[in-house]
Amino acid sequence: GFSVSIYDVTSRSISLRWPKFSGASSYTVTATAVNTVGHSLLAHFSDITLKATLTSLFPSTVYAIQAEAIDKNGIILAETQIMQSTAPDIPVIDQAYSKLSNCITVEWRAVPGATGYILTAQDGDSFIETVVKNSPGTVTGLKPATLYRITIRSINSGGKSQPSPFRKAKTVLAAPILSVSSLSCDSIALSWQAVYMAAGFSVSLMRSDGLGRMLRENTTNTSLIFTNLDPGTLYTIKAYAWNANGMPGDDFTYNQRTSPNAPADVKVAFNSGALRVSWMPTEGALTYSVTASSGPLKLKCNTSSTSCMVPSLQCSSEYYVSVTAYNDAGSSKPTDAVSLKTIPCAPANISIEEDELGHLLVSWSSVSFSHYYVVFVKSDDGLEVHCNTSYTQCHFQSDCGFTYFISVFAYNKAGQSPLGDVFNYTTAPCCPSAFRAVFVSSDTVRVTWAPARGADLYETRAAAWSTVVLCNHTGPACTLSALRCNTLYNISVHSFSEAGGSNTSCAPKHVATAPCSPEIKNISKEGLSVISVQWESNNEDATYVVTARGEAGLWHCTSTGSSCTLTDLPCGSAFSVSAIARSPAGQSLPSYSVPLETDPCCPTDLILTPVTQSVRNISWSAGKGAQTYVTTLKSPKGQTKCRTLQNYCLLGCITCGTNYTVSLKAISETGLTSSCTYQGYSSSACCPSGVQLYRLSNNGIRVLWRPSDETIKYNTDLRGSKGNFTCTPSAGGSHCDITAIPCGDVYTVVVAPLTDKGLKLTLCPKKIYS
Repeated sequence: GFSVSIYDVTSRSISLRWPKFSGASSYTVTATAVNTVGHSLLAHFSDITLKATLTSLFPSTVYAIQAEAIDKNGIILAETQIMQSTAPDIPVIDQAYSKLSNCITVEWRAVPGATGYILTAQDGDSFIETVVKNSPGTVTGLKPATLYRITIRSINSGGKSQPSPFRKAKTVLAAPILSVSSLSCDSIALSWQAVYMAAGFSVSLMRSDGLGRMLRENTTNTSLIFTNLDPGTLYTIKAYAWNANGMPGDDFTYNQRTSPNAPADVKVAFNSGALRVSWMPTEGALTYSVTASSGPLKLKCNTSSTSCMVPSLQCSSEYYVSVTAYNDAGSSKPTDAVSLKTIPCAPANISIEEDELGHLLVSWSSVSFSHYYVVFVKSDDGLEVHCNTSYTQCHFQSDCGFTYFISVFAYNKAGQSPLGDVFNYTTAPCCPSAFRAVFVSSDTVRVTWAPARGADLYETRAAAWSTVVLCNHTGPACTLSALRCNTLYNISVHSFSEAGGSNTSCAPKHVATAPCSPEIKNISKEGLSVISVQWESNNEDATYVVTARGEAGLWHCTSTGSSCTLTDLPCGSAFSVSAIARSPAGQSLPSYSVPLETDPCCPTDLILTPVTQSVRNISWSAGKGAQTYVTTLKSPKGQTKCRTLQNYCLLGCITCGTNYTVSLKAISETGLTSSCTYQGYSSSACCPSGVQLYRLSNNGIRVLWRPSDETIKYNTDLRGSKGNFTCTPSAGGSHCDITAIPCGDVYTVVVAPLTDKGLKLTLCPKKIYS
């Protein structure tokens, strides 16, 4: 717990301290030089002394320092040892001087063992120290024109020596701090603040490239101007102050370039809306600035080359252009202004109107600085025309249905104005050509035309009195329906376009509609197969055609009045009768159809066949159109009839030997009746009555009867299995004998009158004879 610490070392002393050790009544310190034989130092201290300085030591020498704590009996209680080197010897200053206003340089002889030196400059209570390696050394950070006390100490790892004897040294004057500017291209102006303790100033100036001579000025003022210098040239300026003894102070060196001369041979040109300015290069100029002024407006362009483009010039303006050269010293005088008039502005307030059909008038407002104008008019088919004028309007030919693109340019010596608004003007569409109106029905007309140039939409108008029928369509055709019949219409086609408006000047066509449909008022039968048809219509100059249409074919009649007759219509047929009206304007729609049915046909063949003496079967061929038949046989003695749906029937109550009239009625389903008459019919003669049979012999027979008429001739037939036998007496006879008939047989005997043709009636009663 016992130790020693060093707190100060000089060239010949070492100061140390130690803590109080318990029980110690004294302390002993021994310093022994390590590298020097026989040199040591012993010192004793009481128990109240806890620090000591060992002196009379050798400079730059390493000592082994041993400390012992001893009790009152002389016994060493504790001990410790450290190694410590003394500082180098004290240096001696040879000289101290100032060359700069903020520092003093010190020279001395080297001290053995020193690894460095501490230079101290003291000014009253303030001082500045600097550590240097060897001589000479410089103390910096000093005040100009100030007297300092300079000391030096040597140092090594052990410590530092005592200060050397001081030397006095004074810093030189501070350098004047120049403010330099080039007032013009051939002058440089300098100014500076007063320098403390300065009696005067010396300023020299020379071209930095070494050419020319040096200019020097001495002055007691704080400003100076050098004139007649070369423009744009770099000069080196050196200035210092001196004191009352003429001793110069610090130098201040500054490089300053004179401002450049104004550029020469300035040329201006207008190019694509920008101003191009060029000039000859100027000595010493680093950059150039072009200024284009027009009233309060100023446009600038900066460049390091000898040309510049000034964009965004306003049209119809006069600019005054100047060029200024610049370098780090300043600017030259601007060149004399060059005047330039820019291109005119695009004409405004352009108006386009069609002052008369086929003529366009284009007008615009006058443009400043414009010498003349050119108007370009290009149609949408690619054809372009133009007009040169010094006025503010131009006339152009135009055509219907075109879109014209119109641009107006103004011109002067600078060139053409920029493109302004391109206007388009669309003329009214053309009138349709190849205009045709064709009726597709009596009240419908189809209107066609060739497409009109420029038309987007067509309006077809049919007007008659206060009635107007319209049809709008984008194509070259339109159908007008629901037109009034028998009417003269004024039909026109107008073309429209969204851009060009409408063309309503197109010539109309007068078209008459077809006649109105007639209305059948009556159909009457005027005779066999003759039908009269009557109608009502208000058509003028119309011819009417009546048509009867049925399965049997077509029948027509024609009239200019209000009726006509259909002839030779077949019986038993159904027809649909209609009428149409025709005129040069066309044909009407058919009238409503009226049904017509002709009387049924009479049967062509009618046959009566006897069934019994008083019953006849009557049959006939079918009558076309007939459904029901009524057959009648009529005589003075009476009549007999039958009604049937068939084509035959039985008629009873026929009186023999009587002449009958034969008639037949054919009746249709709707009740139409045809009365048919046929050739008269005579019934057969009456059979004899009271027929009796008498045997004449074993092989003979007599047949007796009462004749119905004395003029009738009768025939007797005897028929059996063994033979047939006939007997015919003269007219009026009432019996007949038949002989030589085989016996043993059964015979059928019939007595019947003969007809005029000798035919026998087979319907008389039979008798059996065995």
